[in-house]
Amino acid sequence: MRMDNSRKRCCIFSLLFHICLVFVPFVSSFNDNNQKGVFKVHHKFLNRERATLISIKAHDTHRHRRILSAIDLPLGGNGSPTGTGLYYAKIGIGSPPKDYHVQIDTGSDLLWVNCVQCTTCPKKSDLGIKLQLYNPKESVTSKVVSCDDDFCANIYEGSYPGCTANKLCDYRVVYADGSASDGYYVQDYITYDKASGNLATSPGNGSVIFGCGAKQSGDLGSDKQALDGIVGFGQANSSMISQLASSGLVKKVFSHCLDGQNGGGIYAIGQVVQPKVKSTPLVPKQAHYNVNLKEIEVGKDTLDLPSDAFETGDRKGTIIDSGTTLAYLPDEVYAPLIQKILSSQPALRLQTVEDNFQCFPYTGSVDDGFPAVTFHFEDSLTLMVYPHDYMFKIHNPQELWCIGWQNGGLQSKDGKDIIILGDLVLSNKLVVYDLENQVIGWTDYNCSSSIKLLDEQSGNSYLVGAHDLSSASLLDMGRNSILLLMFVMLHVIYF
Repeated sequence: MRMDNSRKRCCIFSLLFHICLVFVPFVSSFNDNNQKGVFKVHHKFLNRERATLISIKAHDTHRHRRILSAIDLPLGGNGSPTGTGLYYAKIGIGSPPKDYHVQIDTGSDLLWVNCVQCTTCPKKSDLGIKLQLYNPKESVTSKVVSCDDDFCANIYEGSYPGCTANKLCDYRVVYADGSASDGYYVQDYITYDKASGNLATSPGNGSVIFGCGAKQSGDLGSDKQALDGIVGFGQANSSMISQLASSGLVKKVFSHCLDGQNGGGIYAIGQVVQPKVKSTPLVPKQAHYNVNLKEIEVGKDTLDLPSDAFETGDRKGTIIDSGTTLAYLPDEVYAPLIQKILSSQPALRLQTVEDNFQCFPYTGSVDDGFPAVTFHFEDSLTLMVYPHDYMFKIHNPQELWCIGWQNGGLQSKDGKDIIILGDLVLSNKLVVYDLENQVIGWTDYNCSSSIKLLDEQSGNSYLVGAHDLSSASLLDMGRNSILLLMFVMLHVIYF
């Protein structure tokens, strides 16, 4: 059994969300040809200062391993999805809908949830959420996918091995740490709120084919940070966004804007019309969001780096990954970058915290005392990272500033030549992933404000606002907090 062979080299680099979805009767929602959806999304860390360094490194170690293992393993997603994650979602599935907490994963394609016949699925979660087992028989809109279905044939690139009448279409996902999810495909409705005007919503839903998990092994059966499943947000035809796009419900364009200062933000599906965003091409035939990096400036000085430092290839390249907390650079890039940053303050008293972080006491404004770092990409797109973005405060017990840039060569020998640009550099920016045109872009933005998305059927543009996390919606889980975002889908019509 295989899952989505069209993405054999795909990885799982998860964005964990908490989405609040509203049920709407199946018939009325199905007949609504102007669907636009809004989802509420929770983030596990409100900011880096409140999260422990250990938890940040643990999260990124899991993420890095997934990205590296995807190069080597041929099946589905790779790496355990149950490690520390940033976002998780509560989605409604079925008619009537029930809530399922799932991980949103931009590096894989399949949506799957644990099913009622599963005996090895976790019974509880230390995330403080109630786990749910999906039962197709309890939904009036569910339909089991047989092995002779067109969807199954596409997954298996032609035909399902040994397919006989009424046999189920199976899936199997194997992860780098040995964990696996086994089950079969079903079709049912997910429910969400629709954006129906400026900062206004109404109910809606859409039909998707997803995996019904009958057996979980390894960490997927553990109670540690357990969830009900994963929803893949990748580019293959089997992903949720691709299925909704093929139904004329959405475009294959999504964006996020994470407010690193105030703990709010936006996550949206649809064409952004305001603000305007410049873009750079995605590197073709890559499992991740790879881009072509050209040079790096520290202050006004361009780093003198080897000519092959930014090449894309086997275990090489630059990856945009908003699910990684920090940013990881090859040693040949990391060493001169850190040296250049610290040369602006030669009297600093550096100390190493938790074996990996260079920290120091500093009382002035870091933006005044240290240089910005600017990444230059293909098609003249730049990404400027300010000191207050690439540094963060801790109390150890004195107040220290720590540098977020990390030496990727110390994390994994196989990943020593990979550049991973995570939340450290993407916060306070609107980032747009245009899968239809195979480009990605960003712009500095106030992520606590709003953006405008285009409804291509009516031609109207709707304001989508960020959520204020100072409200009661903020959930505190020990030293980890929750970031609430908005997730928006706009209906489109294809002619």
